[in-house]
Amino acid sequence: MKTLLVVPFLFLSDTVIAQQDRPPRERPALSIPAGFKAVRDVEYVTGGGASRSLDLYLPEAKPDKPLPLVVWIHGGAWLGGNKDRPNGIALLRAGFAVASINYRLSQEAIFPAQIEDCKAAIRFLRAKAADFGIDGGRIGAFGSSAGGHLVALLGVSADRKEWEVGDHLDQSSQVQAVCDWFGPTNLLTMGAQSGPNSRLDHDAPDSPESKLIGAHVPKAPDKASAASPLSYVTSDDAPMLIVHGDADPVVPVKQSETFYAALEKAGVKATLHIVKGGGHGDGFQKPEVQLLVRKFFIESLQSQSASN
Repeated sequence: MKTLLVVPFLFLSDTVIAQQDRPPRERPALSIPAGFKAVRDVEYVTGGGASRSLDLYLPEAKPDKPLPLVVWIHGGAWLGGNKDRPNGIALLRAGFAVASINYRLSQEAIFPAQIEDCKAAIRFLRAKAADFGIDGGRIGAFGSSAGGHLVALLGVSADRKEWEVGDHLDQSSQVQAVCDWFGPTNLLTMGAQSGPNSRLDHDAPDSPESKLIGAHVPKAPDKASAASPLSYVTSDDAPMLIVHGDADPVVPVKQSETFYAALEKAGVKATLHIVKGGGHGDGFQKPEVQLLVRKFFIESLQSQSASN
């Protein structure tokens, strides 16, 4: 299913990037709805430190039955950003728990460290589900840009055992639903698909993609392909909602269109939502897009029977 939504022209805000890079004490406080609490800086890998920690947003009173969980994975070109200001907080009022994770950035470790960390976080949350009052059988992933890339990888890589590293290896890292906002899906074609208004040279030796894989993308096709969600699409992948602006100057919309086509061909339940005139970031908080996300997670997670 492919739909169009008209919203104003969008670009990634320098203010948003600056806020992500500030020390925690200098960032604006995150507004948490009344009746909910934050459990912060929980290490999901033993000794993982801040790079491998997460925040949980839960009801103050333990719920009568385990809640489905949505895990937010931040963007920032795999170079910056953090867990402090997650999207999806509004899902708390819709009956979800929300987690937000850090992962090792590319200056600390190259790929596949990032997806290994995301998988470790999912395993940790599943292992500790009863302690937090969440349902380990109903976990969704939500991310934008670089985070969109990582949630897409989570959705297509349940069978990638080589990425299962660290604690709680008796637990699955599979997710039951994925919402990908404008994430790269094929690192090899980012440059060719970029238009004249692109803000990045994706094929440059110092591009975010090259820094992610630790090699110059055009000269390392195997490494670039190994880091691309498109490489792993199979019929048993998680249901996906993909949202992308058709005027995105950072991640070409063709990345999502090609990924969606591959999912559809494989028989995966997927929706591509094109934001008419949309750029990269600002404006995706519009009520129309938020409603689309909420409905997707309700249909994908809340309609399932609780497993605990």
